[in-house]
Parts: sequence; structure tokens; C-alpha cells
Amino acid sequence: MIENFRIEPLSESHFVRPALVRYEQDGVQKSWEIVQAHDSVAVLLYERDRDLFILVKQFRPAVYMHDEDGYTYELCAGIVDKESSLVQIAKEEIEEECGYDVPAECIEKITSFYTSVGFAGSRQTLYFAEVNEKMRVHDGGGIEMEQIEVVELPVNEARSFIYDESKAKTPGLMFAFMWFFDRFSR
Repeated sequence: MIENFRIEPLSESHFVRPALVRYEQDGVQKSWEIVQAHDSVAVLLYERDRDLFILVKQFRPAVYMHDEDGYTYELCAGIVDKESSLVQIAKEEIEEECGYDVPAECIEKITSFYTSVGFAGSRQTLYFAEVNEKMRVHDGGGIEMEQIEVVELPVNEARSFIYDESKAKTPGLMFAFMWFFDRFSR
């Protein structure tokens, strides 16, 4: 349950830094407010034996400001905030959030793209991995203060899920589903 929700000025920041960019475009001086933020990785997890996707559901305060629920369905993901390869960060996020120990060589890069282009322009690298019960090392849920719910979505429900506006979700998740359907011709 969410209580005492309020917005306050940010005096110190751990993950983002607001800034003003000044530049010249075609001889015209311009400025734009931006947020410098970390790049990220995201992973579409597929369990072939049960023909389902493994997603995460978590509370997002920024979404709560526009949606009475505030919970989003997302790919397993994390920020790039340490000196490790992107695939290693993806591997760690899979284990932390979803509870699977997936060998790095079994994590396949799909592509990368920019997110929040109007104010942050962070790059997200998207991966795909198949998981099975033999890889499960715990129930998932995240680390420290994270409260992540692991959600199983049958593949045959994913297309309608994409268009279900009652469930907040990220564009990366929808793109990953479309990639999956294109690749595996479903």
C-alpha cells in the first residue's frame, strides 16, 4: 500500500543529474533541460518448457503520479553503474530479480536503443535468454530495499497483454515481445 506520497525538491542525487544544455542549431541559440542518467540492460526471459515469459512487476513512483496503481510490468533490467561487461550486468540482474543463474554465454544480445529521448537519452541494451527450473537458485525479488514481484506470462497471452492499457508496461517490453514473435514466427 502506498501512503504519504509527496514530491519534494531534489538537493542531492544518486542516479540522475538534472542539467541545462545550451547549443546552437542552424545558427539559432537554444537550450534544453535534460537529466543525465545511467545506461541500462534489459532481458527478455523465456521458459520453453512452460512456454512463458518471466517478467517483473514493481512500484514506480513516476508512474504513480499518472496512474492510480503505479505498478509496472517490465523486463528484468538494471542500470549500468559499475565496471562490468553489459552481459555480466544482465546475468547479475537475472539472478537478483528473477532468481535464475544463467550462464553468460547463454545470454544473447538482441539490440540496443535509446530511451527517454526527450530528457535523458540513455541507451538500453536488450538481451534474450532461455531459462529453466534447473537454473533457478532462489525465488527472485531483488536486493536490498527492492520489492520486485516475479510474474509469469504465458506466451499465448503476450499479444493481448501488449495492448492492455490497464497494465502499465515499458516500450522495451513490448518491443521484446514483437522481436520474439518475429524471430520465432508465432
